[in-house]
Amino acid sequence: MHITKKLAQAHAEGRPTYSFEYFPPKTAQGVQNLYDRMDRMHSFGPAFIDITWGAGGRMSHLTCEMVKVAQSAYGLETCMHLTCTDMAQSKIDGALEDAYKAGCTNILALRGDPPREKERWEKTEGTAFRYARDLVRYIRKKYGGHFDIGVAGYPEGCDDETNADQHIPYLKEKIDAGGTFIITQMSYDADTFISWCKKVREAGVPESVPIIPGIMPIQTYDSFLRRANWTQCRIPPEWMEKLDPVKSDDTQVREVGKNLVADLCRKILDSGVTMHLHFYTMNLAASTLMVLEELSMTPSADVHHPDLKPLPWRQSLGRNRQDENVRPIFWRNRKQSYVARTQEWDEFPNGRWGDSRSPAFGGLDAYGIGLKGTNEHNRKLWGEPKSLQDIADLFVSYMSGRVETLPWSEAPISMEADVLKDDLINLNSRGLLTINSQPAVDGAKSTDPAYGWGPRNGYVYQKAYLEVLVHPAILPTLLERMNADQDITYYAVNASGELKTNTSSDGGPNAVTWGVFPGKEIVQPTIVETVSFLAWRDEFYHLGQEWSKCYDEESESRRLINEITESWFLVNIVNNDFREKRGIFPLFEGLRVEGVKGEERMVNGSAQVNGLKHEGTDVPAVPGTGTGAATAGLPAADGHSKS
Repeated sequence: MHITKKLAQAHAEGRPTYSFEYFPPKTAQGVQNLYDRMDRMHSFGPAFIDITWGAGGRMSHLTCEMVKVAQSAYGLETCMHLTCTDMAQSKIDGALEDAYKAGCTNILALRGDPPREKERWEKTEGTAFRYARDLVRYIRKKYGGHFDIGVAGYPEGCDDETNADQHIPYLKEKIDAGGTFIITQMSYDADTFISWCKKVREAGVPESVPIIPGIMPIQTYDSFLRRANWTQCRIPPEWMEKLDPVKSDDTQVREVGKNLVADLCRKILDSGVTMHLHFYTMNLAASTLMVLEELSMTPSADVHHPDLKPLPWRQSLGRNRQDENVRPIFWRNRKQSYVARTQEWDEFPNGRWGDSRSPAFGGLDAYGIGLKGTNEHNRKLWGEPKSLQDIADLFVSYMSGRVETLPWSEAPISMEADVLKDDLINLNSRGLLTINSQPAVDGAKSTDPAYGWGPRNGYVYQKAYLEVLVHPAILPTLLERMNADQDITYYAVNASGELKTNTSSDGGPNAVTWGVFPGKEIVQPTIVETVSFLAWRDEFYHLGQEWSKCYDEESESRRLINEITESWFLVNIVNNDFREKRGIFPLFEGLRVEGVKGEERMVNGSAQVNGLKHEGTDVPAVPGTGTGAATAGLPAADGHSKS
């Protein structure tokens, strides 16, 4: 959606808005970490984000790739910076085409800084671009109204040769060439900014063109001074009076800076010259969040923000999938992979999963499916497991929030899983390795902070779901229990493709999330179904192999992980009675992988399952154990269990 349209809708409701700017990091790991941070910062409620473009287009490829991923995989309304200084027209054309294909509809057109080895802006030979207005005119001519085109404003002057008043006629030329919104250089002086905005309007820039102030939160004292000096913006004397006494204490600098920047924002908003704030985040979250909280602008739990969760998963903004309304639950923790693998599939936008037996997921190699980060990074993150106990401990650490990711989960465990956390820790401590889960929900409000999604005044529902990696010796007992429960449906598969299920032969979709809203049909956006599960199986075991390759070929860690991924079963389980709060966990009572020390926690003599006592469940004994609990060891090379 165009930024101007989005802001107009919000401001017509009297709702101020804000946005975040990011820059491309220098390393691949930094890029991936920034994706995670951008995704988390979306919960702060920005109207859009933008991604910068380096001098001379040095980071142009990465900027284009980040716009594509943010827009398509993370569903973030994204504005791409584009500069014309020292840029060949072919590079500009390529960037615009990439943005168009990604579904991006917003460009910030800039002249840009000269490359470091040059002191002045120069027109590149063979191009038609010397000034930003030339770029604006070109984009508008080639793409018509597809792009909302932003331009830069300078409330305190553009450079040593052009002061703020002298720049206003050039700004008007950029608007006349097709610019539709203005984002300004950072400013810390509210009076100067407000006065400049009034002069811009007097020069003929219409009220329909938003003027958006650039706001730089204060991270540290030194960085604050460095950036202010670089942009030559005025620092009010009272700011220095408050910051100087605490300049050696970063915590106090952020606290004082939060109040100063928040007061700046209040004064700008109260003046009526704008209802939008643009934060230069420097790829950091804390200081920006502190300012927003001080302004009471972040979404609250009881006020449903329309930009946050129209569906339980973040909807892609890619051109060919904006109407997508259903997804398999398996990719909840790897959405970037899912989007990449289905981007050419013409079945998904209408949710016709049951009619499709398309091979459109494609081979894994074609999509670059794999782990994030370097081998060294992943070893540091996940340790050097030498035993099943080490693996179980790693999974417990993830469920407890001490480890941020797993090979199959790209983000920390979600708030939604809080009510399951004790049960998940319980299972993993016994060697039952959980991959994905959701609790049963019987009519939560659509504004609920953990489960809510969709329009106001609606109710959402979920069936209990669990995806777990199971030792083959435990599987028969688990299958017996699942087959005996008429509310349970399941799929179990191993790396070689051996599939076990109690679903019907057509393998149609089973909705596991749905919502009921005023004036709408029932929405069923999350499903379990055969074709997608088998595609996820390929990716799941591939990721296990990738994890093993983080370690030396002859290492105990590689051998252990390979044995798990080659022989254990991936099982997904749905309890179709969404009113059943005890969920799926009773199926696992008494089950434990041999070699893992974790024991089932008991409450008053009964197994604690999902926070409730569960009594009277028969736990069949495994022959030879004499314990009444099913246990299993890791298969040795000869196929027998190790003791």
